[in-house]
Amino acid sequence: MDSFLIEGGLPLSGEVTISGSKNAVLPILAATLLTSETCIIRRVPDLSDVGFMLKILQSLGAEVTRDGGTLTIRAAKISGRGDYELIRKMRGSICILGPLLARLKEAVVSLPGGCVIGTRPIDLHLKGLRGLGAQVEVEAGYVRVHAPRLEGQMIFLGGRVGPTVLGTANLMMAATLASGITVIESAACEPEVVDLADFLIAMGAKITGAGSPTITIHGVKALHGADHEVIADRIEAGTFAAVAAATGGEVTLRGARPDHLGAVLDKLQEAGAEIRRAAGVLTVRGTGSIKPIDITTMPYSGFPTDMQAQLMALACQAPGTSIITERIFESRFMHASELMRLGADIAIEGPSAIVKGGRPLSGAPVMASDLRASAALVIAGLAAMGSTQVHRVYHLDRGYERMELKLQKLGARIQRIPGE
Repeated sequence: MDSFLIEGGLPLSGEVTISGSKNAVLPILAATLLTSETCIIRRVPDLSDVGFMLKILQSLGAEVTRDGGTLTIRAAKISGRGDYELIRKMRGSICILGPLLARLKEAVVSLPGGCVIGTRPIDLHLKGLRGLGAQVEVEAGYVRVHAPRLEGQMIFLGGRVGPTVLGTANLMMAATLASGITVIESAACEPEVVDLADFLIAMGAKITGAGSPTITIHGVKALHGADHEVIADRIEAGTFAAVAAATGGEVTLRGARPDHLGAVLDKLQEAGAEIRRAAGVLTVRGTGSIKPIDITTMPYSGFPTDMQAQLMALACQAPGTSIITERIFESRFMHASELMRLGADIAIEGPSAIVKGGRPLSGAPVMASDLRASAALVIAGLAAMGSTQVHRVYHLDRGYERMELKLQKLGARIQRIPGE
C-alpha cells in the first residue's frame, strides 16, 4: 500500500484549484441510469471512488467514455443487478438503488461498504422506497426491491442524527419517475443534494425545494440526457484552508464556494486564520497564532463531520483546550490516537475529544483509518517538525485528487512512496 513521506515545518503558500465534489458526483453518476439517452458530466474528479462507480455503471450495461474531467455516459440497456464485489467496497454505491428501481421497477444491490467510521444503516433509504410502494427484502448481503408502480407520497426522512444525504438522493431519484407528487420532509439540505437536483431538473425532472428541509417532486413519464458541471468539493477546499492555517501559510483556493463553507470558515477565523473572499477565489492565511476552538458536528449548514478530523489536527497546535464533539458518527475519533503519536494531547470523553494544544508536534509513522482521518494526519505531518510517514493513503485517493501534487505546488516536502 502506498504511503506519504512528509518533511514538515514549512509554511505553505500558493494557489490550489479545487476539484469537483466527490460527494456530489457519485449520486449524479448514478442518476444517469434514469435515462437511455446520453449524459455529459463535467469537472469529474479523478478519484478511486469515482473509478469504482464507473465500473459499477459499466457492470450494469452503461457505456462510459472519459476525456480528462469530462464523462460521457449512455445507459441505453441496463440490468437491475449490481456487482457484489464492486458495490460492497463503497458506501456511495447504494445510490444506484433508487434509479434502478425507478427505471426498471426492480433492483438487486449488495449492502455497501466504505470507511470504518461508525454505523451507517440504510434503513431510511429503504423506508423512503417503501413509502413509494416498493417491496423491500434484505437477505444474504443483498437488498432486493420491486415495484410494478411507484406512487408519490409524503415521506418523512428524519433520523436519529438528522437527515440522510444519500437517502434523500436515493428517494429523490426514485420519485422523479413515480406517479403523482412526492414530498420529502426532513430532507438533507447539503449543497450536494442541490447539485443532484439541478442535474435531474436538467434531465426533465420537476423538483422544487432542494436545499431546504422540504423537497417536492412531481413525477414525469421519462427523463432525457443532460450536460452538467459538478460543484466544487467543499471538503477539499476546507482541507486546504486548514493546511494554510496549520502551517502559517497563505493559500488561494480557486473555484471554491465560500457559500458552501460558512461553518468551516467561521471556525477557522475563530482559530485565528484570516479569510479573504472574492469572485471564484477564496484566500486563507494562517497568522501563526492559533487559538483554541469549540466544534460540534451537525447536518448542513452546521459544521460538517467530514471536516472534524482536519480541525482536530489544527487544534493540536492551539495553546489551551479545544473541545470537538462528534454528533454524526460514533466512531470518528480513530485519528486521535495517531495524532497522539505525533505528540498531541487528546482525551476522548464519550462523543467529545478534549485537545490540549500548544505542544510541538514531531514527525512519526502513522496509520490512516479512513478518508478524512488521512487528511488530518497529512495536515499534522505538514505542521510537525521532522519526518512523518502516513501509511494507507489509498483512503486519501478515495476523496482527494492528486493531493500530494497539489501540496507540492504549495511548497510542501511530500512524496508518495509506492507500496510493495
